[in-house]
Amino acid sequence: MKRVHTSLYLLIFLLFQTALGQTSTSNFEKYPVFAECENVAIDDLENCFNTTLRTFVTNNFKEPAIIAKENYQGELVVLFEVTKEGKFKVLYVDAVYEELKTEIKRVFGQLPTVQPSTYSGKPAYVQFTMKLEIPLGSVESIEKPETLEEKENELEAAAKTEFDQVNNELQIYEDDLYASNLNIPFSHDMYSYFDRQINLVGTNSHTASKPFLYTTVSNYYDLNNQQAALKKDASSWLGRKLWNEHLVTVKGKNYWFTVDPILDLQLGKNTNSEVDYTYNNTRGLQVQGGLGKGFNFSATVFESQGRFADYFNRYAESIRPAGGNPAIIPARGIAKEFKTDSYDYPVAEGYISYSPNKTFNVQFGHSRNFIGDGYRSLFVSDVVSPYPFLKLNTSFWKIKYTNTWMWLRDVRPEVTEDGAFLTKYIANHYLSWNVSKKLNLGFFESVIWKNDNNRGFDINYVNPVIFYRAIEFSTGSRAGNALVGLSSKYKWNDNVNFYGQFILDEFSLNDIREGNQSWKNKFGFQLGAKYYNAFKVANLLLQFEYNQVRPYTYSHNEVATNYGHNNQSLAHLWGANFREVIGIARYNHKRWFGSAKLIFGQRGLDFDPAIDNASYGGNIFIDNDNRVGDTGIELLQGNKTNVLIGDLNVGYIINPKTNLKIFANITYRSFNPEANTAVDFEENTTWFNFGIRTDIFNWYFDF
Repeated sequence: MKRVHTSLYLLIFLLFQTALGQTSTSNFEKYPVFAECENVAIDDLENCFNTTLRTFVTNNFKEPAIIAKENYQGELVVLFEVTKEGKFKVLYVDAVYEELKTEIKRVFGQLPTVQPSTYSGKPAYVQFTMKLEIPLGSVESIEKPETLEEKENELEAAAKTEFDQVNNELQIYEDDLYASNLNIPFSHDMYSYFDRQINLVGTNSHTASKPFLYTTVSNYYDLNNQQAALKKDASSWLGRKLWNEHLVTVKGKNYWFTVDPILDLQLGKNTNSEVDYTYNNTRGLQVQGGLGKGFNFSATVFESQGRFADYFNRYAESIRPAGGNPAIIPARGIAKEFKTDSYDYPVAEGYISYSPNKTFNVQFGHSRNFIGDGYRSLFVSDVVSPYPFLKLNTSFWKIKYTNTWMWLRDVRPEVTEDGAFLTKYIANHYLSWNVSKKLNLGFFESVIWKNDNNRGFDINYVNPVIFYRAIEFSTGSRAGNALVGLSSKYKWNDNVNFYGQFILDEFSLNDIREGNQSWKNKFGFQLGAKYYNAFKVANLLLQFEYNQVRPYTYSHNEVATNYGHNNQSLAHLWGANFREVIGIARYNHKRWFGSAKLIFGQRGLDFDPAIDNASYGGNIFIDNDNRVGDTGIELLQGNKTNVLIGDLNVGYIINPKTNLKIFANITYRSFNPEANTAVDFEENTTWFNFGIRTDIFNWYFDF
């Protein structure tokens, strides 16, 4: 029931009365006198007036039929006046039903004329407020009438104790985060803890659209029990905050929030580099909380400086934006110069999340999303910088339908105007359907467009139920870049599942029939498998994945409508024209964890533009019209490059509430193109790293 507080009406009424210059309602010597109270002592007139009025209302009030029909329980507030002539006059009624307002006015209209109150021996008017509980009970259920002066005194007294009442309402925080509509920060290591439970045969879960809500995962995995199992004995405040708790927790009647520091402090050595060491120095703050029922918020601010392995630095500088900044740190953001050989890259992420019921969840914020069951995604990945987005999740029956609208940027010099980066827009649909206990199918479509002809955020793509291919055609084939995709997952048993994705950017059936390997046939696919509790070793996860994308996929005829953001691919971080095999092992025991990753891939890169400036299809940011040809397009065409990446990571969770870890890491990378260029040349890298970090996002170093 929507209700404005009674005191607001009283305040407005008082101001109105003052503006008219009427006599103050507090200027009277005695209460009005009913006939029944004429022989009562003056000190008892107030009580007699109140009792008589409440009794009259109780005896004459007839409850409207709508109260019983709708089983209504609430209250009615009436503001009335006893005039100088002793008549009762209703000034205002606050009630949810018109029938209640009509009835209380009727009852007051039947009240007899009384002796008015007096001031200096002369009749004076006085105003009262009275509250009735509905349904109306006995006389005692009606609060005694109060003059406005008494009401003001009550409000003043309550106001002076308001601060103490806020303190008194504080409650013990009991991991409200785990029952909230906030996202579990997407970290591959973190998600491996509950990946098996959410994928058990027979669950009606939908695991592709990430990040997951805490309320979703809580249906399959007991986060509270996990925290209890990892809890350390610590009695001091410092010990509890270090090992077991959030730094700050506050909980009241209709709100709660937590505050935690964010750290990502790394120190390392790139053995073949001329620099002495690599490092990352990230400090930040994360605030998470809830307001009322179903509404949650999260905000994280990072301040970072860093210098990385040589190959990573070169890649960051190769995607630098227009305007003079030296680099874009992949998955983070635009970097400024720091000292002589480092980068300064501040990042802010945050969102609000609201679930009016179990069917809908809507989020609006500045962060990243992921669609897929694998380590990579060919649909939407988290390898790019954060971006503004609006997301609607709809869950019902065996369906989860995710709509995401995003605001992206193209920061290249060729599309920058007057120092302003180009804004482009993307709308995604992903429908996940649990066909059976074991089989899931997913249907994906996406369209990306820019502000041609001042079209802005095109209303055509706001509709959450639509086929984007048809809309793209109706607005002009060059007005937008549409993609469609199909995903699947099959649960062989509780410990083994298989997954895959197929992305289609463009397709020509005639060219397929002719077998001419047309450039128009732009597609990619993913095949993968996960093996939980592998070889009967608890908490050991093995994962195998194969990804392949044909040349020119994700690119477009229009230079700005590629499938990218901030010079980074929105899908696979290698762009297109590649194939790769990935093997991953993850293991955890209590607070200890470890992972091993081996990637072998082949990429078709471009040659030195001074010699050959044609696009061979790997760089999605190059206009399709600059392609090497129309037919005879082969996978890995161009500067064929073999890539081998091995990564070993071990560590210990310091605080499971915030996922603060200490870790040590070694990465080996072999990069071997057929032709060395200024950008791509043969190089072997061994990179040692150790540090302490709050693991709330994925670092990707496998370029």
